[in-house]
Amino acid sequence: MPKRILQGVVVSDKQAKTVVVRVERTFLHPLLRKTVRRSKKYHAHDESGVRKVGDKVLIQECAPKSKLKRWEVVSEQA
Repeated sequence: MPKRILQGVVVSDKQAKTVVVRVERTFLHPLLRKTVRRSKKYHAHDESGVRKVGDKVLIQECAPKSKLKRWEVVSEQA
């Protein structure tokens, strides 16, 4: 089974080797037929530690690295 890859924006880089990434998704509301935006934050492992707030990144599922970290930064978007 392939690992999921999500795209998001770094919203926090205060922790060592960890970034918090906000991932937004859009979907059609089943009753109102209106496009709705929802976001969720993921803690991701960043080995290099060079990502800063506002950077667009790709994160991928991985084995648990700590209590909250189940994702790792794969690459940075242009």
